[in-house]
Amino acid sequence: MPAAIRLVIRRASREDAQAIAEVLRQSFLEFKPLYTDGGFAATTPDAEQVVVRMREGPVWVALREGALLGTVAASVKGDSVYIRGMAVLPAARRSGAGAALLHHVEEWAARKGYNRLFLSTTPFLASAIQLYERLGFQRTDDGFHDLFGTPLFTMEKSLSRYLANRFP
Repeated sequence: MPAAIRLVIRRASREDAQAIAEVLRQSFLEFKPLYTDGGFAATTPDAEQVVVRMREGPVWVALREGALLGTVAASVKGDSVYIRGMAVLPAARRSGAGAALLHHVEEWAARKGYNRLFLSTTPFLASAIQLYERLGFQRTDDGFHDLFGTPLFTMEKSLSRYLANRFP
């Protein structure tokens, strides 16, 4: 995939729900043995569940030459934005799609006036954790919690510096 071909981030529509569900399933399939059945099912919603998420907050997709490479969703929680459903197809990893999606959510949240981004991740998603850390997310002191028995921890990023630098 040549880097010169522009990556497009756009808001997902209901028509994207099946493709988003497939991206989520393919992205996490290699990790399925590390999830509980309930944890994997919650991480890989079907198309109907993706549509429900679209009603709960914005969902975006990353495309290159019309092909869907990744997705991310956001849900407002008070003065914060919860990032969920972050996934990039295995063949598109290290293409910049994940970072572009996260930057898009960050800019959207900052423009809306939210103070913080946060997400939950599993300790076995090492590449995703490295991406989050590289983009300024830090683990919180909340400790471990779980998703239907699959261990999770929380990471967060303050938007105050972003707001001060980007929107004076």
